[in-house]
Order: sequence, then C-alpha cells, then structure tokens
Amino acid sequence: MKTREAFERIRKQKNNKFSLRVRMTFMVSAEIIVCIMLAYTLSSVINNMIHVKIPVLLEIIVPSLIIGLLVTGFMSKWFFDPVKKLLSAMEKVADGDFSTRLETKSSSKEIREIYSGFNLMASELGAIEILQTDFVSNVSHEFKTPINAIEGYSTLLQGDENLSDEQKQYVGKIMFNTKRLSDLVGSILLLSKIENQPIPSNQTTFRLDEQVRQSIVALEPAWSKKDIEFDVEMDSIEYTGNESMMHHIWDNLIGNAIKFNPECGLICIRLARQNNDVVFTIEDSGPGISDEAKKHIFDKFYQGDSPHKDEGNGLGLALVKKILSVSNGEISVENIDGGGCRFTVVLHGQQTT
Repeated sequence: MKTREAFERIRKQKNNKFSLRVRMTFMVSAEIIVCIMLAYTLSSVINNMIHVKIPVLLEIIVPSLIIGLLVTGFMSKWFFDPVKKLLSAMEKVADGDFSTRLETKSSSKEIREIYSGFNLMASELGAIEILQTDFVSNVSHEFKTPINAIEGYSTLLQGDENLSDEQKQYVGKIMFNTKRLSDLVGSILLLSKIENQPIPSNQTTFRLDEQVRQSIVALEPAWSKKDIEFDVEMDSIEYTGNESMMHHIWDNLIGNAIKFNPECGLICIRLARQNNDVVFTIEDSGPGISDEAKKHIFDKFYQGDSPHKDEGNGLGLALVKKILSVSNGEISVENIDGGGCRFTVVLHGQQTT
C-alpha cells in the first residue's frame, strides 16, 4: 500500500542533525538573548531621547517582556500549527471521513512521521470500512431471496384454515421476524447504495409538506392504535431532490415518535422556510434520550436501552443522517424540558424553490 510504503520510507530516512526538541531549545535560548539585546538597545534609545534615568531592572525587564511575548507568539504559531492541523484531521476521521490526508512535506522529521502515521491510520480504517460495508452489502443481497421465499410461504400458511391456534401463533412469529429481517436487509442495501453514490440521482421537484402528510397517513394504524394526536403546522414548500429517499426520512422520524410516545400522547410537527433553508421539527412526549444515547444515536446498528429495542434494527437514524448528508442537509436531536425529545432537520438552500 502506498501510504504504508511512504511511512516506512520516512522512518528509514536519516535523522536530522538536530531533533525538534534540540531545535526548540536553541530557539528559546536565542529568543532570550535577542530579547535582552533588543531591550537593552531600546532602553538606551529611550534614555537618550528623554534624558531620564530609569532603573536598570525596569528598563531591561519591561521591554524584554514585550519583545518576548511578540517573539513567543510567532514561535508558538510555528510550533503548534501542525498540531492544530492534526487535531482538525482527527476530528474529520472521528466523524467517519476516512479520506482525510495530511501533507507530509515538513522540515521536521517528527512532524513528517506523525503525519505519515496518521495517513496510514486513516487509510487502513478506510480500507476496513470498505471491506465491512461490501461484506455486509453482499451478504444482505444474498439473504434477500431466501427471506422473500420464507415470507411468501408463511403468508400461504396463514391462510390455511386447518392450522391449530398454536400453529397459527408460530406462523405469526415467523411472519413478524421475517419482516424484521427483510426490513434490515432493505435498510442495509439502501445505506450501501447511498454510500457508494454520494450524489443523489433521480431528482424531481415535489411538495415536501404533502410528502410528510403522506407519511402520517401511511402510519395511521400505528398511531391510531395508541390514540396519539398530532399538532401539525406546515408551509407549502416545493423541494428538488430524490423523492424516494426523502420519504425514508419522514417515515423513520414519525415512526420513531409514534413508537416512543405514550398512550394518548402528542406529536408536534412543524415545516417552514427560514431564509434560504427549510426546517422540519418533530417533537414527541416520550421519555427523552439519555446523554450517552445522544452521542451514538446516528451510528449504524446502535440501539439505546429501551423497551422498544427489539422493534428496530439500529439503522433507521443512521440511514436518515446519510441521506441528509448527501442532500445538503443535517439533523440534530435534543431533549425537551418536561419530557420528550425534538428532532430538527435542516435542508440547506439552493435546492428549494
């Protein structure tokens, strides 16, 4: 691998005559000497101009401090800028951007080694991520056919009047778990498709408010079963994007709000244009989200510790975040005082009309 080879070449290079620590020691020593000399020269000039006798310590210390601060500020920038670049790159990798690389051209061998080591780490993590994604995607694709077959035969069995109550119960469990597995496979394949196709295709212009209403109506069996009420206020907004992918966002967020809402709860939905952006918010009256869960809620396969843990697969919000990231949008979550949580989706300008 090219990154590993570059790293090994830098490590095998002959060490600089002076290490970073030695050079910094020389520079600090030189700074002290220069500060004292400049301070003495400056104090002599001032004495000649104003003809006032100033105590020796005062005329040396004050100018030395001023000059020292200026020189130290310049030196610290030279020394700590590479650290800031490394920190920024590490934050990008932590957010999942494994394509981040640092330029290894530096006069300091230590900095070159650190940057090369970082590039090697990012390259290896990226390769592992690709391998994992490809493996999961391929396996999921192979699962799809037998799952569909099981689901089809289970549907036929459900219509058999000769089954006992116990057998019908077993068939119902098979249908339930087959659907869960089918949804998981579908989510994995869609997530893989989006990750390998960073620019959304099949873009059309459609009404966002109508699409949200369609999601609410489609989920009517779930919210009517719990007697949940809706408080909806939406502007009429046209949007240009992938209509099918945007449907996944509203279906998931509204579905989660229904799932975690108590009986006879309330869901508040708002959709409005703010400057050049479109902002969608959904609030529920559920138990809220713990601080630990909020850190990982958009991670793949993460499921918080809740009574509804067995009802999902941990891919819904990860899929929502990925769709928004390729659609010039973002999502955030916060708890509401008094109970419940609020998800906020922002679709940035340029795509709205």
